Amino acid sequence: MAAGQRTPSILERGVLAAERGRIAAGLAQIREACAAAPDDPEPQAQLARWLSRLNRNDEALVAVARALALVPQSARCWDTVGVVLSRAGRHEQAVACFQRAVALEPDRAGMHFNHAASLKFLGRFTAAEAAYEACIRCDPKFWRAHSALAATRRQTSAHNHIDRLERLLSAGPLEPDAELHLRHALAKELEDIGQDDEAFAHLLAGNARKHAATGYRFERDQGLFEAVIRLYPEGLPVPDHENLVGDEGARAPIFVVGLPRTGTTLVERILSSHSQVASAGESQNFGVLLKRACQTPSPEVLDEATLAQSLRVDLPALGRDYIERTRPAGQPQPRFVDKMPLNFFYLGHIARALPAASIVVLRRHPLDAGLSNFRQLFATGFSYYDYARDLRNIGRYYAQFERLVAHWQATLPGRVHEVRYEALVAGQRAETERLLAHCRLPWEEACLHFELNASAVATASAVQVRQPLYASSVGRWRRFERHLQPLIDELVTAGVKLPA
Repeated sequence: MAAGQRTPSILERGVLAAERGRIAAGLAQIREACAAAPDDPEPQAQLARWLSRLNRNDEALVAVARALALVPQSARCWDTVGVVLSRAGRHEQAVACFQRAVALEPDRAGMHFNHAASLKFLGRFTAAEAAYEACIRCDPKFWRAHSALAATRRQTSAHNHIDRLERLLSAGPLEPDAELHLRHALAKELEDIGQDDEAFAHLLAGNARKHAATGYRFERDQGLFEAVIRLYPEGLPVPDHENLVGDEGARAPIFVVGLPRTGTTLVERILSSHSQVASAGESQNFGVLLKRACQTPSPEVLDEATLAQSLRVDLPALGRDYIERTRPAGQPQPRFVDKMPLNFFYLGHIARALPAASIVVLRRHPLDAGLSNFRQLFATGFSYYDYARDLRNIGRYYAQFERLVAHWQATLPGRVHEVRYEALVAGQRAETERLLAHCRLPWEEACLHFELNASAVATASAVQVRQPLYASSVGRWRRFERHLQPLIDELVTAGVKLPA
């Protein structure tokens, strides 16, 4: 070490090790720091951070409670605690922490962004806009804030950010992610004011550059679909739901799956408006626990190697572990809904691990589904949605999804309830009655008024599901039909029926 250079503390060494991927070693050092400084909230906050990253939310929340009891003095500590609370779905508490953080260090853009995101999840859109603007004032190149701000409300000709976005886009060379965020923001705002062709041009340019940068190949995803189908060549036994007793039936989870942007959040909000159902949000717990049980060395949670090992796992034990880790803490409702869309890959495993679970699959018109995927700015670090940046790949992916859903209907008879988005919009009461009956829930009128559900929404639909059911998204593809030929061609080639 150079003369005069400070020796890193045990806490700093632990955090550095965790950030470099050696999380187990890092956690051990962070715990040592907690023991060495029991009155310091900083080690407890970092312990909570890394436990949360491992989806060990119950343990993370214990560490959060310890940190808060010690009353953090630094903005960084308040922000770290807020992030853990947000990941655990405790958005009211998270907002309070982020408010403390930005009050202590008002020039930190990232803290304003975190504050804005939690406000948005809670439906406080005016306050969220102000927090996003504060983030941008601190750092105009905090690119994620621009796309998030554009999505917070419907823009108008008189009130939009188009000029600022265009200036930033033309200011100089940009990294693919920066361009992606700016172009998606522009596309959203231009579409809001009726400039559809200009909006789609930005989507094409931003998505194409990011698609090229990722090196995505559809064969990777096709391999996943084929591997899942090979695992379950025959039908599984049908559980006797009428004779389920005790916790097995009364506390069974509900899985809502489907392609993203096809109504999964809407159905989750309908269900979580029921007095017996809480929301677990988009939990990755089932896939993470299966990956951990398989002990495959790859960094991906879902891959062919993990699927090949997955039927050797004690799935009923995994199911019990899943419920313990996923059931929302402190919620009185006996049941909960998990709306991770990609759980459609795991429906066979779910059926074996949790025989009493209810399974709901969302379906939507292929062109509306494809367009919605193309328009959505998915997290740039989440590779499982990389297909959505290319219209042809979206068509191929949709066809594989259709094939897999048909496979589950054949191999899980009576277990998979399909909800068609268009049917739900056209006949809300009738479709909601069928949905509740499948989930073994008594009728409650509140499920028709999901927009009054005050709980947080931490998904891309955070704005839309605060409104009553509307039909304007049905048939949206017609506005962009002239741009969708690559998608149409792939769907037709795959034999996907295109409804009128």
